[in-house]
Amino acid sequence: MMDGKTQVRVQAEDFDVAAELAQLRAGNAKVGGIVSFVGTVRDLNEGADVAEMELEHYPGMTEQSIEAIIEQAKQRWPVYGALVIHRIGPLKPMEQIVLVAVTSAHRGEAFAACEFIIDYLKTEAPFWKKEQTPAGARWVDARVSDDAALRKWETS
Repeated sequence: MMDGKTQVRVQAEDFDVAAELAQLRAGNAKVGGIVSFVGTVRDLNEGADVAEMELEHYPGMTEQSIEAIIEQAKQRWPVYGALVIHRIGPLKPMEQIVLVAVTSAHRGEAFAACEFIIDYLKTEAPFWKKEQTPAGARWVDARVSDDAALRKWETS
């Protein structure tokens, strides 16, 4: 958890997107835009059927890492609030994994900050993913496309 309208939660429980967004913008009439991203478990990854994904994290360190990512976004854009909820434990296809939401006065700033946070979250936050496939369990490696997405922010 961080100050006021900036929150980080790592939890096993699912979340209600509408309720979380309403809480994030509550009481701030300056908010002109809310941008959110919800990541879900796919049933297919790298050509293999996925029956389940298990997410692990490093308690304390993971939350601090996400808080640092949000602080970087707030230094780049005038963000009023930011929320990151990331689930851990076993998850089935179609279940929600992550919610990233940002409020700002204008949509462009909210879109940019939300994309920045999710790009950094995918590569910098200490999470480990293990998939259950017909061939057995396998750890999921970072993707080249995630690293490429991150590089675009180095020059911005």
